[in-house]
Amino acid sequence: MNDHVIVVGLGFGDEGKGAVVDALCADGPVSAVVRFNGGAQAAHNVIAGGRHHTFSQFGSGTLAGVPTWLSRYVLVEPIALATESRELEALGVANPLSLMSIDAGALLTTPFHVAANRARERARGGDRHGSCGKGIGETAWYGLLAGASEGDVVEGQRVLGEPGPAPTVGDCLNPAVLRTRLDALARFYEPLIGDGPDVDELVGLYGAFADAVRITEGHEGLLDAGRVVFEGAQGVLLDETYGFHPHTTWSTVVPRNARELLQGRPARVIGVTRTYQTRHGAGPLPTEDQAVLERFPELHNGTGEFQGAWRAGHLDAALLRYSVDCCGGIDGLAVTHLDADGLKVATGSSLEDMSDPVAYLEDLLDVDVLVTGAGPARTDYAVRDNPRHDRVDVGLGRCDRAPV
Repeated sequence: MNDHVIVVGLGFGDEGKGAVVDALCADGPVSAVVRFNGGAQAAHNVIAGGRHHTFSQFGSGTLAGVPTWLSRYVLVEPIALATESRELEALGVANPLSLMSIDAGALLTTPFHVAANRARERARGGDRHGSCGKGIGETAWYGLLAGASEGDVVEGQRVLGEPGPAPTVGDCLNPAVLRTRLDALARFYEPLIGDGPDVDELVGLYGAFADAVRITEGHEGLLDAGRVVFEGAQGVLLDETYGFHPHTTWSTVVPRNARELLQGRPARVIGVTRTYQTRHGAGPLPTEDQAVLERFPELHNGTGEFQGAWRAGHLDAALLRYSVDCCGGIDGLAVTHLDADGLKVATGSSLEDMSDPVAYLEDLLDVDVLVTGAGPARTDYAVRDNPRHDRVDVGLGRCDRAPV
């Protein structure tokens, strides 16, 4: 598999995207992992060589030595990024921040956004949306407020004050501009969160962050320098357009952003699914079954203070087809948790046995399974060189279609 690859989750997140990206990078060569959506709420688990890390902002190819580029579509949280860097260093990754570059246009997630996100979610009481409490939606929302005034309603939320320009990663290179934008942010959110963090302290922290990472203007030739794996966050069923509101993410999960970055360069879209359905937090899960939850214990997901409980159910054929359609089609599948047994799939109003998930899913979606995962570690994953059908470059032309 030598072309660019876009990895997209086809469920409600937690499909195994991180392990799939790590497997593709280990199969190599890969010049970079590009994040094209989401932010610090991502939690992509990779186990390789006895090391385990939950990737949030670093790309999941880091343990394979592959650098990360955070595109302009990613919401960047510098304090959490520094913490993740220290965690990777403790695992033996030398100078992790040297593997990181970030587009100057990416929006900053600040402690103001995080506090506001949590305040809104707490106020919802039993009607919580299932937010991770990481400030993602608040960062995206504030970024939409250019030209808005106090009292306006933007995306269902009332503007409480006069917004300023949304701070970006590029602003961290200019302390005066950064301070002005953070001051405006503090004033804007004061009615909701009260006194926030010290702006001068944040300016210092963000200045150190700018010194430690490479800040770019666009991809600067990265996409022509070698094979790139685009790592998606969350799942299509949480997409800001195609998910089921209000239990969605403020992020474009489908491949549209990756295709924008590719600017016509060919790439394969690989959709990732577990062999059963999962959801972390509130929202619909049509095939939810307590028996499935009990049979397949989750090593790296639990109940979160804001996100809520871990849930599971049977694979849903209709939702899987829906996700593929939302992507504008896919060029292959990655199927994880193949070590699970006694699997069933919901087809309409009935449950059918699924003794051979790979064959079933290939027939259901008429695409090849290109990556398989039968356990939590890199050694449990395989990139398949001999797909089911005798095809030439499976569906490479699909990325040239008009994006959804």
